[in-house]
Amino acid sequence: MKISEIHVYQKDLHIVGGPYTMSTMTLDVIDTTIVKVVSNSGLIGWGEVAPLGPNYQPQHALGARAAIAQIAPGLIGCSCLDHLLLRRQMDKLLNGHNYAKAAIDIAAMDLAGKHYDIRVCDLLGGAVSERLPAYYAIGIGDPDETAAIAKNKISQGYKRLQFKIGGRNVATDIAVIRNVWDTIGNQAQIVVDANRGLTTSQAMRFSLSCSDIPLTMEQPCNTMEEVKSIRPQIHHPLALDENLESVNDVLRAISMDICDAFGLKISRLGGLNTMATVRDICEARSIPHSMEDSWGGDITSAAILHMSATIKPELLEGVWTSGNYIEEHYDPVNAIRVDKGYFELPQAPGLGISPDESRIGVLLASYAS
Repeated sequence: MKISEIHVYQKDLHIVGGPYTMSTMTLDVIDTTIVKVVSNSGLIGWGEVAPLGPNYQPQHALGARAAIAQIAPGLIGCSCLDHLLLRRQMDKLLNGHNYAKAAIDIAAMDLAGKHYDIRVCDLLGGAVSERLPAYYAIGIGDPDETAAIAKNKISQGYKRLQFKIGGRNVATDIAVIRNVWDTIGNQAQIVVDANRGLTTSQAMRFSLSCSDIPLTMEQPCNTMEEVKSIRPQIHHPLALDENLESVNDVLRAISMDICDAFGLKISRLGGLNTMATVRDICEARSIPHSMEDSWGGDITSAAILHMSATIKPELLEGVWTSGNYIEEHYDPVNAIRVDKGYFELPQAPGLGISPDESRIGVLLASYAS
């Protein structure tokens, strides 16, 4: 089964209850890129990549589409089933830009699952869990507002909550988390994510001021070197996220011994097959990690769930998708949503969703033999 056509679409995903605020940006709309890969057998595979705005990471939506335009013509005629060879071909055609290649990788896995009449999680090694623990990320807000949202999410069944901090007076962030702790206590795991938005001194001040609260600090500072410099003085477990853009970055973080957990994003690492390699490295070293992506619709969400289902449960910190943050779903029947704090793994072959092509945005480019 070979790739005969690649079609690229653009869609704006509007955020429910927006804006969504982080230390480096405020967003109402996410620009997502959807890829439709057609095989010579007539089967269709779907992929997606949605960088979180233009300054969250070096990746951005226009860059994704430019990178796909660079590699797509050279992928026509490639096997949809030989995923290692497909990845090597993409690397041969373009250096870097893993996030854009992720959309092709996901679509090829969707195609392979449909071809073999099995789910993507089975291609990735097999599902150990059919019901996956969701976590909820709460944007930057004031103490009372954030605590009220946290209390509401606890009532909905969430057992892990992430709170965005940074980009403002650290005293306000301290007040927010102390109020959250007073409100929900140990009812949920508390993760505080600065998205690289703290200086080393701010991170140390935050940790010292909240030393009595059992929380995890995620990506407090911009670089691995900054995180390494504060690790001996931080009172909490540390997780890395934005610094992990390749398998080599994961190995480097482990060798530097600078964190206790990872936040792993499929598109940032280059797709499901590379993520499977990182999953196995984490299992070998007993490193807990969350499974997520920067953003995206039902296609990205389904890919996240299939990978999450293969992770050793005791190492899976939580699963995040944008399903409960977006106003529209590509597949309303099989839309990815949270129910009582858990996701249900899709059951149909491939990714398990069938996008309505009237809902996937504007066709920008097509490539064929």
